[in-house]
Amino acid sequence: MLAKGGSAADAAVAVYFTLAATLPSSASLGGGGMCLVYDAKAGKVEALDFLSRAPATIPATADRPSAVPANPMGFWTLHARFGRMPWTQLVAPGERLARLGAPASRTLMADFTPVAAPLLQDPDSRRVFADATGRPITEGVKLVQPDLARILSSIRLNGIGEFYHGTIARDLVAGAKAAGGSLELSDLAALRAEWRPTVQLKDGSRVTHFAPPPAAAGTLEAQMYAMIDGRGDFASASNVDRMHMLAETSMRAYADRARWMRDDYSSIDSLSTLVSQPVIDRVMSSYDPQRHTAPASFSPAPSSRPENPSATSFITADASGSAVACTLTMNNAFGTGRMARGTGIMLAAAPSAQGRGPSALGPMIAVNESSKQLYFAGAAAGGVAAPSALMNVAARVLLASQPLDAAMRAPRVHNAGAPDITYVEPDASRDDVAQLTARGHTMATTPVLGLVNALSCPDGMPRARNSCAALSDPRGHGIAMFSND
Repeated sequence: MLAKGGSAADAAVAVYFTLAATLPSSASLGGGGMCLVYDAKAGKVEALDFLSRAPATIPATADRPSAVPANPMGFWTLHARFGRMPWTQLVAPGERLARLGAPASRTLMADFTPVAAPLLQDPDSRRVFADATGRPITEGVKLVQPDLARILSSIRLNGIGEFYHGTIARDLVAGAKAAGGSLELSDLAALRAEWRPTVQLKDGSRVTHFAPPPAAAGTLEAQMYAMIDGRGDFASASNVDRMHMLAETSMRAYADRARWMRDDYSSIDSLSTLVSQPVIDRVMSSYDPQRHTAPASFSPAPSSRPENPSATSFITADASGSAVACTLTMNNAFGTGRMARGTGIMLAAAPSAQGRGPSALGPMIAVNESSKQLYFAGAAAGGVAAPSALMNVAARVLLASQPLDAAMRAPRVHNAGAPDITYVEPDASRDDVAQLTARGHTMATTPVLGLVNALSCPDGMPRARNSCAALSDPRGHGIAMFSND
């Protein structure tokens, strides 16, 4: 789409509808998400909130409460403001993949395999995710989704009107109820995508933008970034000092989250208060560069709560320097685990305080307001470790001027405070782990801490596009492409 003259927004729409057909575990039409959008011409970053909310009422008959589908509304809204290409061209690739079949990817199989047995209990899901003998699909098997193709065809030809107000809306409501979900026509008619201000950190003319609550990971990232930047020694620090700093700041950000985040993932504070200097000074007042601080000493202390582990992310940017960074979720892997009967749409789980929500979503974008240059865009998936993963990369790139490839491959560290365990990846050096242990950290190894997608332009884009690098996390199975043409 970019090669055809499309904008970053056009590319994002095309990526999304492709994901709708190929990654229904986290990007179904039934889900939602949040994007940060940088308009290089205006020099402005805004958040587009299309998170999937709970319906107005959840009847007792709904044994799998489902959310109001928001992804079509979100990407229609994005295209309405920033799209240049015809809508039909952007939806068509996803529709074609659903109709003719798309090979089951390694990423999809990683989501599918742990939940295959319960997922296949749903007859509509079984028609897509099982072969003719009833056995679960394997990697490379074509997913043919005629019901979904029919819905995408309508979206391509008619926009989203039928999806939220017409025949498809009625089919979707009936199908959701038949699948034990919770949805009414009034829920679909009332849904809106909202343009919202970002959480911002300013350093001279460079402004780093983070997703606002209820995409709560954005605030965790912003606070971690402010804590690390405020010390001013991250660039000169040794690797173990950086790991200590990242673990200690993530723990403090999670502790402060227990204070500001409501059960619906919104904030009791204003966006500016969340990252104000008094807040950062308070949470860092106990920081010791040579010693781990017990999180039980914080007020409030970090709280253990379920976290939604299921999400996906992507970034697009065009030659003007405009960019879109998105994170999407079904509030659970494959949402409710059921399709709305006859539509091919996996239903997102209704959000709740019990770990089904947007707490791990938080894309970020860094720009220069004066020169209107794009410097960094990032987004991450991976549940509770997603914000830490993104900061492990972003801090190394933006605060230590490390090349993106080196920052992406560096062993990550994470501590959410509850439990008080500092997790590291297996390739962390024994010496670093020993030194962190000596500083009071209780260490544990985990295979992967988050999956990050990032674009880094150290000298600014579009001014110095040849300085840019785009990477998808080598820990996952994504792809990145960048052209200076």
